[in-house]
Amino acid sequence: MLKFIVDGLVARGCRVLSTTAPNKAPFYIVFETPSGSRQGVLAYAFFANSRQTGGRPRDEHRFQVKYGSELKGVLEIAVDPHELITTILVGIDTARGLFVAADPLMHNPSPMSRSIEFKASHAEEIAHDGWVAWERDRHKPKTKTRPTAEIDEDTRIEVLVGGSRDRIFDLIQLERIARGLDPGERHHVADELGNAEGLGRASAASHSLLRELELPPEALFDLIDGASRLKMAVRGWVAEAKLVDHLSATPGVTDCRRLEGEGMPDVSLRWRGGPPILVECKNTLRKADARGHARVDFQRTRASKGDPCSRYYRPSDFQVLAACLHAVSGEWKFQYAVTGELPPHKSCPGRISNGIAVAEPLFTDRPELVFSKCSA
Repeated sequence: MLKFIVDGLVARGCRVLSTTAPNKAPFYIVFETPSGSRQGVLAYAFFANSRQTGGRPRDEHRFQVKYGSELKGVLEIAVDPHELITTILVGIDTARGLFVAADPLMHNPSPMSRSIEFKASHAEEIAHDGWVAWERDRHKPKTKTRPTAEIDEDTRIEVLVGGSRDRIFDLIQLERIARGLDPGERHHVADELGNAEGLGRASAASHSLLRELELPPEALFDLIDGASRLKMAVRGWVAEAKLVDHLSATPGVTDCRRLEGEGMPDVSLRWRGGPPILVECKNTLRKADARGHARVDFQRTRASKGDPCSRYYRPSDFQVLAACLHAVSGEWKFQYAVTGELPPHKSCPGRISNGIAVAEPLFTDRPELVFSKCSA
């Protein structure tokens, strides 16, 4: 597996400067990019295969997150807070010459042995196209025979990325760019990297990101520098800034401002001089539903200990949901809904459903109609 990663980097013109021993986990690799910059990558790598297992689908491929024979331990995935070293979590099928990677942050910490599954069709698509991204539903483990660690898992829909060996460099750049992004935006960045052409993909992605955000470099750096939550997901902050711009330009809206407190809604405003209205901005997923509607995976990353329903929102947490469609359309457009009108969660009374289709009549692109309902 270490050779797979090293050979993939070399195939893209990188110069590998040092690696840890192949019997040490995780792998740590320092390399120089074709443009001359040095990067370090911490690779949590596991063998991926299609070995048949009783009771499992015949077309299932997977890799298991585990080291050694201990099945009741917890893997703490190291992520550099200074972002000098990039962490990847990857399953490698050395026989087929491909990898499948998951978001390290969504699997940290990870109970061993967690299985990350994908389909034979995904492997075939990777072999044909060289780079593929897709959604995967996440659920808490149902096993009763092997206890899992008592950790609260992130059960949002996740995005897996698969590639041929020579795309391991692009995976590292994806983790550098998309760290901390919502699944929909992560999916969007992965697709953009997949569409990038030939040499200098990392540089092209960086420049295309600036063009995509519709901001000059100086404004982007000021935005990051002025954020109290240091280096949070850049696209999330831009979405909130764009939302404030949209709402501030709406006739009748005053005192529109972003809220930066941890756990607070994103925007506060007044409609026609009335009391404050709180707005939560959420990115949609990249993939539409069967009817062509954008979707919001409407839940918090974590739940309070002992209360799994706390990961879902109450209608009283804020009055308006603003769904950002950037992951779907590539444009900073929003659809708005009154939280009190959103469908309830099926198993958590008093909470809002986590699977919401962004469609009429619940959603509209005219925020004034929603604010009028809130003030009625």
